[in-house]
Amino acid sequence: MNITYIIGLVLALVVFLLGIVMPINVPPEEGQAIVEFHLEYLINFFDAASIFIVIGCTVAIVVASFPGKTLASMPKHFGVILNANKFRPLEIIDQLVELAQTARKNGLLALEGKANEQEDPFFKQAIMLIVDANDPDKVRAILENDIECMSARHEDSAAMYDKASSVAPAFGMVGTLVGLINMLNNMSLDSGGSSSIGKDMGTALITTLYGCILAHMIFGPIANNLRIRDSEEVLCKEIIVEGIMSIQSGENPKALREKLLTYISQRDRDTGSGSSGGGE
Repeated sequence: MNITYIIGLVLALVVFLLGIVMPINVPPEEGQAIVEFHLEYLINFFDAASIFIVIGCTVAIVVASFPGKTLASMPKHFGVILNANKFRPLEIIDQLVELAQTARKNGLLALEGKANEQEDPFFKQAIMLIVDANDPDKVRAILENDIECMSARHEDSAAMYDKASSVAPAFGMVGTLVGLINMLNNMSLDSGGSSSIGKDMGTALITTLYGCILAHMIFGPIANNLRIRDSEEVLCKEIIVEGIMSIQSGENPKALREKLLTYISQRDRDTGSGSSGGGE
């Protein structure tokens, strides 16, 4: 579970709501508390027209900007960003060392059974490429091209949320203009039109607020987390490529382990953590 994403998102919402309902009086006046709670302030930040403009237009522009295949993958993205322990490079290194030991004892053909046990299609493909005695340059080219194409698809998904993150504040400004235009038109009417000025001004300001919340609290973190997951998956696949090429060349399993461990941080090596997101 990606606990940092959940904590950050919940904390941002809590701090935002507390900032609305909890004015801080410094210094407090006589008989006034330093901190007060006014839950009734929440209703001031609800405006149906603003929600309709910002959310509706943002969703519409994202739909217009990306193909249906990319849009259909959106429900999967939340599972991806919440699964922080999906990619475990140390486990992959252990598997590669085991494959290297098998290959040194029984030859590359003995790896075919190991390939059929793999759940990861990329790992299975990599093993079968050397079992079929393909040229090393061809094997590397196929696997590296697979990684590049995968990363490009992942970038398309992250770009969808980047687009939403850039569009939401823009439509927040559009809502602001709508509110200001209505306010100015009502001011030009007789005195009866002045009663809607407050509502129009509220729409003008709240749409900007909604746009900023969507961009920086919702869409921005999703795009960033998707790119983090992409970098973790790319790292694991690069380890597989290097390990498979070394197995094909007949490298010593112990030397192979030492080489592959250089792909992960020293802290993860020392702790035996399977996470690919550790720092140095």
